[in-house]
Amino acid sequence: MKPQMRYTLAAAVMTAMLAGCATSGGGYYGQQDPYGQGPDPSNDRTKRGAIIGAAVGAVAGLLSGDDATERRQRALVGAGVGGLAGGAIGNYQDRQERALRERMAGTGVDVVRQGDNITLNMPDNITFGFDSSALQPQFYPVLDDVAATLREYNQTIVEVAGHTDSKGTDAYNQELSVRRADSVGDYLMSKGLMRDRFIITGAGESRPIASNDTDAGRAKNRRVEITLVPIRS
Repeated sequence: MKPQMRYTLAAAVMTAMLAGCATSGGGYYGQQDPYGQGPDPSNDRTKRGAIIGAAVGAVAGLLSGDDATERRQRALVGAGVGGLAGGAIGNYQDRQERALRERMAGTGVDVVRQGDNITLNMPDNITFGFDSSALQPQFYPVLDDVAATLREYNQTIVEVAGHTDSKGTDAYNQELSVRRADSVGDYLMSKGLMRDRFIITGAGESRPIASNDTDAGRAKNRRVEITLVPIRS
């Protein structure tokens, strides 16, 4: 899909979702307080943020954006990595997806396919301790399997993105998300993966995929995502 078409689709989806938030009188957003105090605007913002974050993640793809990805693709092709074209892209990612699903089965890591991109969603309960960016040792074998797949399928850009819940300040959450992404990226690169393939970034609390009003929702938002994008020739 061309960038202009992708952005148009993203805008349409987000507009529709926001319209639904504004017009649903008895729905999920802006509900009347049972004690007669009216809608809770802070609660409304949190839940609206969750659905917007999910929409952006599902439609727009990488956190780092198309420009950063394209620059990295050109650099890798120039460095002799080689790129994929046409139907070879889908076939390559189909095979990589199958390998990842086999290796991630039972680990707690979700494998999500969006077009030609593959995202691994790694919740913090298996990656990090509370308020820590140090990888938990029991997670090393999982990352070893990810690294083995990335060595086998080396014609991809690897974006490692950290995410947090809304507890704490924006600045602290942003810094924590980057430190956690760094930890995952550094571990993978220590397994012999080419550093130039990696984009390391953090979103802090800005891209929730669930409500931050509950423990379960916050747990889903605390995550590291690894997105694999094919290098196009």
